[in-house]
Amino acid sequence: MGRRSRGRRLQQQQRPEDAEDGAEGGGKRGEAGWEGGYPEIVKENKLFEHYYQELKIVPEGEWGQFMDALREPLPATLRITGYKSGDGTMRKNIDVWKKWTTLNSLQLHGLQLRIATRGAEQLAEGGRMVYSTCSLNPIEDEAVIASLLEKSEGALELADVSNELPGLKWMPGITQWKVMTKDGQWFTDWDAVPHSRHTQIRPTMFPPKDPEKLQAMHLERCLRILPHHQNTGGFFVAVLVKKSSMPWNKRQPKLQGKSAETRESTQLSPADLTEGKPTDPSKLESPSFTGTGDTEIAHATEDLENNGSKKDGVCGPPPSKKMKLFGFKEDPFVFIPEDDPLFPPIEKFYALDPSFPRMNLLTRTTEGKKRQLYMVSKELRNVLLNNSEKMKVINTGIKVWCRNNSGEEFDCAFRLAQEGIYTLYPFINSRIITVSMEDVKILLTQENPFFRKLSSETYSQAKDLAKGSIVLKYEPDSANPDALQCPIVLCGWRGKASIRTFVPKNERLHYLRMMGLEVLGEKKKEGVILTNESAASTGQPDNDVTEGQRAGEPNSPDAEEANSPDVTAGCDPAGVHPPR
Repeated sequence: MGRRSRGRRLQQQQRPEDAEDGAEGGGKRGEAGWEGGYPEIVKENKLFEHYYQELKIVPEGEWGQFMDALREPLPATLRITGYKSGDGTMRKNIDVWKKWTTLNSLQLHGLQLRIATRGAEQLAEGGRMVYSTCSLNPIEDEAVIASLLEKSEGALELADVSNELPGLKWMPGITQWKVMTKDGQWFTDWDAVPHSRHTQIRPTMFPPKDPEKLQAMHLERCLRILPHHQNTGGFFVAVLVKKSSMPWNKRQPKLQGKSAETRESTQLSPADLTEGKPTDPSKLESPSFTGTGDTEIAHATEDLENNGSKKDGVCGPPPSKKMKLFGFKEDPFVFIPEDDPLFPPIEKFYALDPSFPRMNLLTRTTEGKKRQLYMVSKELRNVLLNNSEKMKVINTGIKVWCRNNSGEEFDCAFRLAQEGIYTLYPFINSRIITVSMEDVKILLTQENPFFRKLSSETYSQAKDLAKGSIVLKYEPDSANPDALQCPIVLCGWRGKASIRTFVPKNERLHYLRMMGLEVLGEKKKEGVILTNESAASTGQPDNDVTEGQRAGEPNSPDAEEANSPDVTAGCDPAGVHPPR
């Protein structure tokens, strides 16, 4: 039993007996109210009742039972307060009562058809695909199945699973339905839909006109589960079997040893297409089409399928992805070899511990300059090395170092990346500056704060360091319980007269909120983050500006630092020159 339920029961036990029958009309919820979930929501929707009564989905004489079942909560269920479009979930998703409209299904139909089409493409021949929704609306149910069957041209068929579900009460799928707009206007076929409604209503929402084609689909094999039959929610289920490849995925099988001249003779020439010459069907279509896989597509056949389907008012197949002939679509991940000259300067600059697993470093290029270094675990490294021929890696590891465009001037070409600093920090033994919580606030709210704005302890640590990437570490003070009691590690850059952090915006805002600061705004020109602490002092001049800055002297160290072409404070941009 949950905490709220225990509290309600305790309140009911402590309530005076004479108060149980009082307070008419308003203030207190009886037991029936609590069992109903949300008594303040009226479980009435006249549009819903009119729509389904017109479609005659519910058997005659059962309408009252159907509506009564929908108004009762499901037994032993969690109530989901988030909005969902499925009207079959009304018993647990109470919001549907007041938000339901026919526009929901009209907007979802196209998306559901595309999802079902993509699923059918990925299905192996002979396999089964179950299309199921928590809606009773034929626009989301039979209309999607009918459209998918029509454009599959026999590649898919509905399976009869009535004997596989003993004891389940269900209604067969319907073969005729109408489409209704939000304002209650009905349409029985696509030809009756005015042009102004074509963006909202699509031809695939209507049942097929050809009676023979409609009968061959066997839409009655679909299952519609009504909530009052077995005390459940409302569902729609259709089981599809794939007999062959989808028509737009078929192509002629390749004949090995076929000469280039023979291949060219059977292909369309650009001249035939541009000059408008009649095309020989034998050039486009072979009498022995075989499905060699749904990922291999002949462009000429695909064009014909798309054009034909558009004429028939049926959604064409999803666009195919073209194969790249040269190079990788994604740059490959390559582990850095032991003798790579790139690593020793990094190891020396950051005084890395000898236990650092350098063999787990990888990059995304085999030639040229390596721009970013990633780190993976030992186990993941073994997976990548032993399966390089079996899988294509899109993304892996965490970024630990980024190349600085002018890094050769600072003894190390790579600066630290905030993404992997918590993994890398235990191995770093130099270039670490311990900062206070006030220093962290300044570093995260100002773009390039000068040394004098930081604490004297921070300045004493930073003044002897050479320019370049640094680690900023905050250690909690147990003697001060009001201070932040968790450690923070930030990546930074020690410039000529200032320190700058390289922290992504979302992470920066998170740290500020952890310290009790709420961000109110951002001055992009000045690179200053406005917080609830700094709001009171906004508008007052900064007395720390040097004479060199006022005069705009280019040779002034402070002016050089202030005029650095950096972006907003705290961001971690790629390829940005750190302040010098």
